[in-house]
Amino acid sequence: MRNDQPSAYPIDFFGENVFDDETMQRYIPFESYRQLKEVIEQGGQLHSSLADVVAEGMKEWAIAKGATHYTHWFQPLNGFTAEKHESFISPTEGGGVITAFSGKMLIKGESDASSFPSGGLRATFEARGYTMWDCTSPVFLKEDKSGVTLCIPTAFCSYTGEALDEKTPLLRSLVAVDEQARKVLTLFGHLDTRRVSPSVGAEQEYFLIDRSHLKKRLDLKFTGRTLFGARPPKCQELEDHYYGNLNEKISSFMKELDYELWKVGVTAKTKHNEAAPSQHELAPVFSAVNIAADQNQIIMETLHKVAARHDLCCLLHEKPFDYINGSGKHNNWSLSTDDGQNLFEPGNTPYENMQFLLMLSAVIKAVDEYSGLLRLATASYTNDCRLGGYEAPPAIISMFLGSDIQRILETIASGDQKPEGYQRKVMDMGVGTLPKLHVDSSDRNRTSPFAFTGNKFEFRMLGSSMSISWVNTVLNTITADVLSEIYDRLRACRDFDLEVNAIIREIYQDHGRIIFNGNGYAGDWESEARRRGLPVVPDTVSAAEVLKSSAVIDMFAKFSVHSKEELMARYEIILETYSKKAAIEAKTMLTMCRRQILPAVRAYLAQQSRQLADTQSAGLDVDYLRVHVDEIAALVRSLIAQTDALAAVTAGIGDYCDPATATYCRDALLPAMRQLRHTADCLEEKVDARFWPIPTYDEILFDEQG
Repeated sequence: MRNDQPSAYPIDFFGENVFDDETMQRYIPFESYRQLKEVIEQGGQLHSSLADVVAEGMKEWAIAKGATHYTHWFQPLNGFTAEKHESFISPTEGGGVITAFSGKMLIKGESDASSFPSGGLRATFEARGYTMWDCTSPVFLKEDKSGVTLCIPTAFCSYTGEALDEKTPLLRSLVAVDEQARKVLTLFGHLDTRRVSPSVGAEQEYFLIDRSHLKKRLDLKFTGRTLFGARPPKCQELEDHYYGNLNEKISSFMKELDYELWKVGVTAKTKHNEAAPSQHELAPVFSAVNIAADQNQIIMETLHKVAARHDLCCLLHEKPFDYINGSGKHNNWSLSTDDGQNLFEPGNTPYENMQFLLMLSAVIKAVDEYSGLLRLATASYTNDCRLGGYEAPPAIISMFLGSDIQRILETIASGDQKPEGYQRKVMDMGVGTLPKLHVDSSDRNRTSPFAFTGNKFEFRMLGSSMSISWVNTVLNTITADVLSEIYDRLRACRDFDLEVNAIIREIYQDHGRIIFNGNGYAGDWESEARRRGLPVVPDTVSAAEVLKSSAVIDMFAKFSVHSKEELMARYEIILETYSKKAAIEAKTMLTMCRRQILPAVRAYLAQQSRQLADTQSAGLDVDYLRVHVDEIAALVRSLIAQTDALAAVTAGIGDYCDPATATYCRDALLPAMRQLRHTADCLEEKVDARFWPIPTYDEILFDEQG
């Protein structure tokens, strides 16, 4: 635990390590500040003369806060952030140094593009890539034991101009949805709206375990999850961990986590215990999606950093433990205008709010038409382990609207242009001292992948370790596509109100199949989804094929969000990453079996065999012991055979760059791994605990709760 935390209230230090609006006004001349704000808010060119002034102000501020280095901080296509640190010092002719940071250094950097995933966009011998300052996301300072570094959020592209990161397409998608939404709003009379911006609140789930287990379990160390582990006597059956008391150790961790996040301007708001033992959640306040995406990366990095200080390990893997909940990331997405409108706000009379119903209908059509793309946006090797479990949404895209909103759409779809009046319900608990509450226009459905929750959509399929940039790029672009179609119809119509009703009616009739308000965990939902014609895509390898679709390629190209070449690169990267992670897990299982589990169970079998012989020599009944020895011997033989089988399958893994390798890993490698785990877990339940070589679930999951 750090002791340099301030005793002041958070308002006194919130954002102190962010080059925010107030700080800019202190360190940049007013006219330059005004010009920079204009670029940020309205777009346009950032001229070198302005960049020089801004860079000088940034440098002064950063050095005053103890910074010695700066870095262009970006998000390559490997799921992490990247940074190359440069010092502020520059040599002088006399052999000394000065501090220097120019506009050129601020707005442009160079990195080795070939060393990051590029999907063939860059060859190994073609190394040049560029980072470019994203002035719409605040610059911040990163503090740790190595010192203070000025972090500049940047985009990252290749020498030939293709996007090699998550941020560039996200920024492009913001332009697309802004332009198309504003065009529709002008038809509703909102002529003064200058910008429509997606906002996001990303809830982050994670596990905390004692750090000592990393040294004893290679699977946790190399893969972030347990590849072996029998079911413990207690999991989460009693629902006693969910929203339970925070013990002192975890509360201390969360206190420092809040402190670190608040300093860099992350509005960490909610913290609590999640459903599974050792599982927790953090949620920030909503912010512009570009900033939210950057801040979520900061959150994940800070979780790891602060956990280590408390002798804990943070696990962001989507399914670190079998038999209990996995971890997701709930992406709460909405569209808001610069003049204060939330385009998904139903209001007190949603049946009369045709603008809301039209915007809602646009999302319904977008989600149905591009459900395969949304499924891919949440697909990864690690999230495949979680989706479809009883605690996570199924791997089927559907939407939850709630009965009230759906009833309004059904009424319009039936041809009645004046749906029956809808009044907001009031909840009266029958106790005078309890307040009467207005009930929201929709309930929450935690089994739904894409749920309307009052004035936003909660996309629950994302995995806890995933960047939120790609999924929001998809949401923004598919919505822009449908709004573009709607605008073309409305601007050419003769009767605006009739045409709005007609569009809402047609969308519900054609795409209402995507709406499902029931229990997504129910066993018959998959067959019902197939009957409706909804795609059921169980894994990442299958999901990736959507990127080859001409409709998807054309849609991204229409709004200049992704070129065909960029999409094909992403296709290769997704499958290459899938293959590599599967191979790492297989090799880790082999190492653990050969070097830990097999020697341990052989030693136990030898000990039990000696005990059997000694007991028999003593003339005592040995039937029960012989049964046990035979059972262990059979399991050990199976474990040896399955280890050899997995080794043979692992040896058959081909070139990671070949998409066929991912299919091989899914169809051959994963089943071999499951068989091996099953046998090892059976042995764990029968072998004397003194012989078992790795920490068990009950030791790992319940350590941090003591």
